[in-house]
This record gives sequence, structure tokens and C-alpha cells, in this order.
Amino acid sequence: MKILAASVLILCAAVIGFAVLYFVRGDGKNKNGLSGTKRTASKKTTQKPTQKPEKKTYIVVIDPGHQREQDTSEEPIGPGASETKPKVSSGTSGVSSGLQEHELTLQVSKKLKKELKKRGYTVYMTRTTADVNISNAERAGYAKKMGADIFIRIHANGSESHAVRGALSMAPSKKNPYAASLAVKSQKLSRMVLDEYCKATGMKNRGVMLTDQMSGINWASMPVTILEMGFMSNPKDDMAMKEKEFQEKMAAGAAAGIDRYVQELESEEDR
Repeated sequence: MKILAASVLILCAAVIGFAVLYFVRGDGKNKNGLSGTKRTASKKTTQKPTQKPEKKTYIVVIDPGHQREQDTSEEPIGPGASETKPKVSSGTSGVSSGLQEHELTLQVSKKLKKELKKRGYTVYMTRTTADVNISNAERAGYAKKMGADIFIRIHANGSESHAVRGALSMAPSKKNPYAASLAVKSQKLSRMVLDEYCKATGMKNRGVMLTDQMSGINWASMPVTILEMGFMSNPKDDMAMKEKEFQEKMAAGAAAGIDRYVQELESEEDR
């Protein structure tokens, strides 16, 4: 009997030992299919992708310089100015092409509008025909009304000397009594538009001219540039600007300059 009892005790101890070992090793499962030690399952967190802010659509107002009939009645050259100038001058004309400046500026402006729209800009024009009477101050006012981010004024040049040729742009100086706050951005816009325009067309680059005497600049309330595309008094410039294919290059160049300006603007904002 004593031997039997001892054997039973040894057997029980062995079973208990085996069970303990079984669960310590983690082979035992509870009714939930988990290991003997109850664990809390960690919840997976799904991170939502960060949404990039929508890219801004920039508004460009193009002002095709001049009109069929000039308006010699006068207006102040800037807000609150006592000095006045004719509302719209007659512009120049092609020495070889016979084209009027108001015709050339409208032709190129329409192509520039098309090019800028292809590049994703919202574009307005101060005029789409020659038969209007819109003063320089009113043109700047229209750009403000349309919420323009950029105001580009398209012109052509003239000189008493037929030898003078090339393109230039105009911007307000830092001492401009009406548009000094626009000077830095306007000068940058003017430089970039002119550089890309000359690169695309092969026109001689005559640089950025700072002026405080242009009504259309002085009345502006956003970055503004005047692009003088070439000299209509120079036979070579004049005949080149008349050609449709060359006008496409002119428009593409000006648009590339606006692109470059916007890209730098956005880069500065991201810093």
C-alpha cells in the first residue's frame, strides 16, 4: 500500500510539473486561442495621408497698349497727383510693316492670353478690340477689379533713329510716389519677363527701365510691368514682329517669364 501511494504521488507531481512547463513555454492556449497568459491586442492605427493644399490659380490681366483713336483729354499720372497726362496716346507704327502699334499689341496679347491659359492661369484682357476708349488709369483699375496677381502691359517702341532696336521692360522705382510698395516685385517681374522674352525671340535685351512717369504703372495695385516688345521704327524688329510665327515666340517668351516669376514667388513663400 505504501509503495502504491508513493507511486500515485510521484505520478501526480509529474503531471502537475508537465502542465506548468507546458504553459510556461506558451504552448497552452486558452479558449480564445491566446497563450496561457492573457494579453491585450494592440490596435492598428491607420494614418491618413497628408493632403497638400490646392495650388493657387494666378490671375493675369493683359493690357494691349493703345487703341484706334487716342484720347488727349488728361488724367492724373497717379492717385492724388497734380501732374496730368493724356489718357491714351496714339502709339507708334511700323516703318516697314505699316502696322499700327494698337494692332500689333492686340495680336500679341491674344496669343499671350491663349498661351497663359494653356499654362493654367486665369486671364483677362483690358480690351479685345481696337474700338474702345479706356484710359491708362482705367486699365489699371480694371486689373484691380479682376483681382489680378500680375498686370502685364504690352507695347512696342519707336525712335527717331531707325538703327535703335531691341526689347526692354519698365517698372516703378523704389522712390515712386504712387507705387513704391510694388517696386521690388514689379522689377523682378519685369526682369524675368524680359529675359525669357529675349531668350525666346532673339531680340536684343535692353534691360529694365525704372520709371515713375507711366500712368498705367502708377495707378496699379499689383506687380506690374510694361513690355516694350521691339522698335517698330527699326525695319528688322518691325518686320519680325509682324510675322505670326514670331508672335507665337513672343507670347511664349513672355509667358515663360511670368511662369518663372510665379515659381520664384511660390518658392519664397515655402521657405
